[in-house]
Amino acid sequence: MIEISDFGKVKQVKLAAELNGEPYYWVSSYLVDGLLIDTGSAKTLPEFSNFLRNEEIQVVVNTHSHEDHIGANRLIQEEFGLPIYASKLAIPKIQDPPTVAWYREQAWGSAQASDPRPIPPCLETSKFRFEVVDTPGHSADHISFAERNQGWVFSGDLFIGNQMTTAGPEMNISDMLRSMRRLIEFMDDGFVLFTSLRTVRIDGRKTLQDFVARFEELRERAREMATQGLDVREIVNKMFGGENLFDSITNGEFSSAKLVRLLLQE
Repeated sequence: MIEISDFGKVKQVKLAAELNGEPYYWVSSYLVDGLLIDTGSAKTLPEFSNFLRNEEIQVVVNTHSHEDHIGANRLIQEEFGLPIYASKLAIPKIQDPPTVAWYREQAWGSAQASDPRPIPPCLETSKFRFEVVDTPGHSADHISFAERNQGWVFSGDLFIGNQMTTAGPEMNISDMLRSMRRLIEFMDDGFVLFTSLRTVRIDGRKTLQDFVARFEELRERAREMATQGLDVREIVNKMFGGENLFDSITNGEFSSAKLVRLLLQE
């Protein structure tokens, strides 16, 4: 399933595999002045490839190496011969994608290997200048793209919602919060946050500031409960009302308990 939205000079391409005729999980790519940011998943390749063939694309970048962001890389290299760039940490995983868990296979499929180049500090299109900002947290290889003159930040999966109640195997909360603060300081004024979610946050600065404040509060609450003698399960119950459904769906890869452990460790 594919949906296209225009935000001035930026085109948002929302992609989702279908389950029983309904979208399973939306992931957004962006096209601006010939620059394509992320390439969806293998499950959305048929719809996305039709879109790509009707657009003028000159260069492609990946925010990180996860399968829902690199799914059309191979097609883009083989059919269009376009350069693809990614961070040095992401390149080995894109060249040799790891086997994914069954729920990730169902949602996004497995990405085919592709061969990106190391991304330079800045990418210039005919009209815009995109600075590359290291933003680990969601994964160690994550980068974002900032166009300061336009007030744009393309943040990939750095921000994945205000009400995040689980943590996954690659998440590092301290890195995530540092990356968000880095973007807040990097941008001079207010900015639009183009995330990999289905929504675009017009109040990007406030969005990131609120997220940082909430997680600092969660961390203090978790630590306070731990000093009172509560174990992880009890903290999960008090903070989130019980374990998240994703714990059973993902066989424990994503869980509220894992998030609490990270809050206590960081």
